[in-house]
Amino acid sequence: MFYTYLRNFVAFLLWMLNGNAHYHNQDKILDPSENYILVAPHRTWWDPVYMAFATKPKQFIFMAKKELFKNAFFGYWIEKCGAFPIDRDHPGPSTIKYPTKVLKTSNRSLIMFPSGSRHSTDVKGGVAVIAKMAKVRILPAVYQGPMSFKALAKREQVDMNFGKAIDISDIKKMDGAGIAEVARRIETEFDRLDAELEATKVPHRRMFLGYIPRLILLIPAIIITLLTVLFTIIAAPIHKKLKKS
Repeated sequence: MFYTYLRNFVAFLLWMLNGNAHYHNQDKILDPSENYILVAPHRTWWDPVYMAFATKPKQFIFMAKKELFKNAFFGYWIEKCGAFPIDRDHPGPSTIKYPTKVLKTSNRSLIMFPSGSRHSTDVKGGVAVIAKMAKVRILPAVYQGPMSFKALAKREQVDMNFGKAIDISDIKKMDGAGIAEVARRIETEFDRLDAELEATKVPHRRMFLGYIPRLILLIPAIIITLLTVLFTIIAAPIHKKLKKS
């Protein structure tokens, strides 16, 4: 329940800030009854929110470096949003086993950024191995839009484009060749989706009237934000103590 609230709350804040988001090929998004791995190049801090909001009501888990959980406040938020910690320097078996188990035994899917960083383009093998072990498809998506907070606040256009699900059941072994083939399929679809957006994107003008509903909702938005922060300040320490006990 709190996951749904946080997803909608952060999406609402992004709408208040930008309000110029456009979703393409949402018919390609898999049915919520099916688990899958949603993959995209990691280009901004907010593209996961747009991805999660576009695919609702599906809920997701995602990997986050363990350092992010050191802050009780922020760690509580991302954990409730579905994050689980990984050690990037020394990844253990749980990095693969935990998301595989969730995909096989729950109704949550997995968001992964196979490049491993916000500016890298090489696809890692984790997606391939987890998809193979969990026997799920891979759904590619790409984000195009503002890359800075300032540009986001200026209401520069945001575009999310979804591709055709990738089935890897024909790849028998996830050895070097198998992982390379999965990476090739993902990278090819990323390139196609980016090119499709570039070719078909129609700029939407930032109309002044678009700010009116945001101005009306500004005070309620501030109140909701303060209440959410207050709840987190109270709940995070309690949650941390319960985990240790």
